Amino acid sequence: MKDIKITIIDRQGVKHQVDAPTDMNMNIMELVRSYELAPEGTIGICGGMAMCASCQCYVQSNHELPEMSYDEDLMLAEAFHVKDNSRLSCQIFIKEELNDLQIELAPEV
Repeated sequence: MKDIKITIIDRQGVKHQVDAPTDMNMNIMELVRSYELAPEGTIGICGGMAMCASCQCYVQSNHELPEMSYDEDLMLAEAFHVKDNSRLSCQIFIKEELNDLQIELAPEV
């Protein structure tokens, strides 16, 4: 396995292209936290259990992502700033097929 490139636009609109490991079973929320692209305590508050929506992001590239789970769909139904391309970044696991994925972090609530 190898690292892939993912572009993350932070909440200030700054674009970051980061290396993402495909061999650690990480998700995008964990990647954002590891690169400190959001202030501590503002993303992944529930620990990645699809129970808060603090890690909501907008998928801007045309990558085919796994189907949204029932829990993720429910959480986004309750969240603020939801768009058609909203997903919970804790539910997007880093795989080679996501090379060049581009996401934007949703505003903090």
